[in-house]
Amino acid sequence: MSDALRTDLYQMTMLQAYWKSRHNPEATFDYFVRKIPAGSYLITAGLSFILEYIENLRFEEEDIEYLRTQGFDSEFLDTLQDFRFTGDVLAMPEGSIAFPIEPIIRVTAPIMEAQLVETFLLNKMNFSTLIATKASRVVYAAKGRTIAEFGLRRAQGDGHLEATRACYVGGCASTSNMLAGKKLSIPISGTMAHSFVTSFDHEIDSYRAYADAFPKRCFLLIDTYNSIEGANKAVIVGKELEKRGEKLLGVRLDSGDLCELSKRVRKILDDAWLEHVKIVASGDLNEWKIDELMNKGAKIDMFGVGTELVTGRPTPALDGIYKLSDVVEHGKHIPKMKLSEEIVKTTLPGKKIVWRIIKNGKFEKDIITLNDEIVNEGLPLLETVVRNGKIVCDRPSLSQIRQNAAHNFSKLPDEYKKLEGAPTYPVEFSRELIELQVQIVEKIKREEINRSIIK
Repeated sequence: MSDALRTDLYQMTMLQAYWKSRHNPEATFDYFVRKIPAGSYLITAGLSFILEYIENLRFEEEDIEYLRTQGFDSEFLDTLQDFRFTGDVLAMPEGSIAFPIEPIIRVTAPIMEAQLVETFLLNKMNFSTLIATKASRVVYAAKGRTIAEFGLRRAQGDGHLEATRACYVGGCASTSNMLAGKKLSIPISGTMAHSFVTSFDHEIDSYRAYADAFPKRCFLLIDTYNSIEGANKAVIVGKELEKRGEKLLGVRLDSGDLCELSKRVRKILDDAWLEHVKIVASGDLNEWKIDELMNKGAKIDMFGVGTELVTGRPTPALDGIYKLSDVVEHGKHIPKMKLSEEIVKTTLPGKKIVWRIIKNGKFEKDIITLNDEIVNEGLPLLETVVRNGKIVCDRPSLSQIRQNAAHNFSKLPDEYKKLEGAPTYPVEFSRELIELQVQIVEKIKREEINRSIIK
C-alpha cells in the first residue's frame, strides 16, 4: 500500500502549481522543534519511518485515479507515475539528544519532492519524539527502577504501535502490548486485572488459579479489596509455590497511598522471607508522581505507566516544523527564511550543520553553523542517511536505537535532566549565520519600504 497520499491536500495543490509553472529548483528544508513542552531536551525518534517512506515513495494507479476525481490536471497526474525521491537527507541518528531550533533532519531535493515529504515527516517525527522524550523523563524519575509501558488501552487508536516503540527508545524496559512485542521484539510484561480476582468467590482462589497457570511468572494484583490482606494472601500463595520449587515474582499495587502501602507490603514480604518478591506500582502515574514516590522512600521496584506515557500528557503534540531554508536558482544558493513578529517563529536561513562540544565526556554546548563552516573541536550531529534517493546509512535495530538514546542521555549533564526548573541548554549560532540572517532581514525590510513608496 502506497503512503504517497498520506499527506495534506495543499501539498498536492502546490505540487501541481510547481509543475504548471515549471518551478522545480533544488530546495532545502529543515525539520526542527521550536520549543520543548517540558524539560530542556528531546530524544529524537521516528527516523526509521522516514527512511522507509522515502525508499518506497511512489504513486500507485489507484492514488492517481483518486486525484483525478479531485480535479487535478491529467498531464500533471501522468508525471506522478514516475515520481520518486531523488534527493539527499541529513539527520541526527535516531536516539540523539536535540534541543530547540536545531535542525534534526535536513532534506535537499527538487522542491516538488522535498515539499511532498513534509506531512509524513512531521506526523512521524513529532509523535515519536514527543513520546520518546516523555518516556525518558519517566525513566529518569524512577531512579533506576524499571518502567513498563501499559498504555495500549489508552493510546490514540492505531498509534499504539508507534507509541510503544517510542517508549522503548526512551528507556522503558517492556510493554503490555502483545502486538508490539510480536512485531517489534520488545519484551512483554503484565500481571492480572481486577476482573480476574473478582470473578472468583475468594481472592486467594484467584491467586492460586493464576499461580497454577503461570508458576514461573506469577505476579498477583493485591489491591482489589484490601492491599494488606491481599499481601498476606500473596504470602500464602508464595509459600505454596516454593513447595513446588517455584517462586512468586511480584505483587502489584494499583490504588491507594502507594508510598505507605509499598512500605507495609515490603515488610510483610520480608518478614515471610520473600525478599525476592518485587513490588509493582501502577495507576495514573507520571514522572512527577514517580519522583515524589521515590523521594518519599517508596519500596517500589517497578512502575507500570500507561496513559501519561503513550499520550504524552500534558502535551498533546510536539511543536516540530519543516521550513524552507535554501533554494538554488541559476546555480546559486539563495538562503531563505521566515520572518515573524513572534521571534520564536523566525527561522534560520541557509543550509546548516549542528556541532556539539563535549568536555570531560559531557555535552557542553551546541553550535549551529552554515554548511561550509567547520568547528574543529565540535562533533557534527547531522549524518548523511539518503544520497540521490538511496539509503546510504546503516539501519540500526530498535534495541540499538534504544542503546544509542541511553548512551547519549548519559552524556547530558544532570542539571538539564531536571523535571522542573532545568536551565536552557546553550545553543549558539556562528557569526556567519547571524550575519546572513541580519542581511536577509534588512533586505526584506528594504523591499517592503520600496513597495510602500511605490504605492
